[in-house]
Amino acid sequence: MKILSKNGNELLLLAMKDDSAAKGDYLLIEDRGRSMVVQVYDEEYLSSQALVEDIVKEEVVNATSAENLHDPLNIGSLSRLVRDARIFKAKIRAAVADGRLASDVTWLPSRVESRIRRLKAKELDALLGRSGVYPIPLGRAGDNEDFEIFAEDLDGKLTIITGKKESGKSHLSKLLVKTLVQHGAFVVVFDLNNEYSGLRWNRDGTPSQVHDRVMVLEPGKGLQFSLDYCGKAAVAGMLKNALDIPAASMREFFRIWDWLENKRTLGIEAIGNAINTWNINELVRDALVSRYHSIQQSRLFTDNGNAGFRFEEAMKSGGAAMVINMGESSGTTRRMTVELVLSKIVDLLERKAIPPIFLFAEEAHLYIRETYWEDLITRMRHFGVYTTFVTNQPDAINDGIYRQVDNIFLFNFTNDSDLDKIAKVSLADSDTIRSIVRTLPQRQCLAIGKAVCDLPVVVKVAAAEVLALGETKRFFKK
Repeated sequence: MKILSKNGNELLLLAMKDDSAAKGDYLLIEDRGRSMVVQVYDEEYLSSQALVEDIVKEEVVNATSAENLHDPLNIGSLSRLVRDARIFKAKIRAAVADGRLASDVTWLPSRVESRIRRLKAKELDALLGRSGVYPIPLGRAGDNEDFEIFAEDLDGKLTIITGKKESGKSHLSKLLVKTLVQHGAFVVVFDLNNEYSGLRWNRDGTPSQVHDRVMVLEPGKGLQFSLDYCGKAAVAGMLKNALDIPAASMREFFRIWDWLENKRTLGIEAIGNAINTWNINELVRDALVSRYHSIQQSRLFTDNGNAGFRFEEAMKSGGAAMVINMGESSGTTRRMTVELVLSKIVDLLERKAIPPIFLFAEEAHLYIRETYWEDLITRMRHFGVYTTFVTNQPDAINDGIYRQVDNIFLFNFTNDSDLDKIAKVSLADSDTIRSIVRTLPQRQCLAIGKAVCDLPVVVKVAAAEVLALGETKRFFKK
């Protein structure tokens, strides 16, 4: 390979037939004791008007002549080499100084004397100084080399996993959840497709390594709370953000709450009886009755305090995944569940009653609301909630969230509007995003952000060891 030209931070490299590089590969350009790291993001043919005319002329001659033309100087083979020449478009990522990558690239390598070679993933890791105590093997990168990130790169960070349907988002998400639990972390998963329960089993039907540390909770069945445990603040957030209760009705609700609490008879049934007999405006009563029926139908609350779920009890042992199955729940119950869980977790974290947790929001676009997610991102990471959004609709996530993102795992997108959204807010340049993400095969992603030291890396995600329950169900079997 040789350098053809430079425009801004982009290099055009001339490659002949034997030179190989794929989109996302890193190249090292060495010149007179200095080195530069560039990344290939696109490939095209070497093209000029004269070259196109020569190809057309030769095809016309071959089509109209049955005789083999005499070519003593072997010009034909040289011509074919020129026609097969390609151009690699590459972005300058960094220079190498004292065995480490540096952002100060103030020199231009020689077109004639510089040498260009592919950079192995291990070499890139050494230049970046990537290391950690808790590895998460993601799969393979570069020249089919093992690739891993570290749990520390997700700790205290905001992560987004996005791509079109069936591209492999949930596959990667389950891999992250399983490995975090193995490292002793506590994970809460909002599961809309009832697929994360498969983490308990291997594909051959045997119990997985995290079988005993995965709790599958369903609103109204395994997930119920007492009103005393939730507290007034969590219930207020649920009424406001999930049930849109008017302010006047909210005030009356908590007058009833305080009255029952003073009598030590606080409970769901007692609240229902009090609403029917309370001396209030009929419009306010109607609003309270409708919200009360929604609360009853959700079955999220129980008057048996000993039977209610408690996060403190679930987090006593080392490492656990609390999978909240919401696939069979109504949209209202989903929003109520999300609001209650978030409010209670933050309350416990503020009181240091539980350790920090990792939160995975699967199909986040179906229940995400700016009212509490904005607060979750801006404040709750300081309390100890580290969020990962998993969605196939990147435009459902607010720009304010994207601006604070630390890691993005991008799977295949072909829709221009989705690519535009990602390209605007991504941690990498738009040319790289548009070219690489559009052509990614299934279960390959472009990793960007702190986990890869801000250098985009194409990763082939490893095959799942656990049972995959989120695959599309089909009528016609192969």
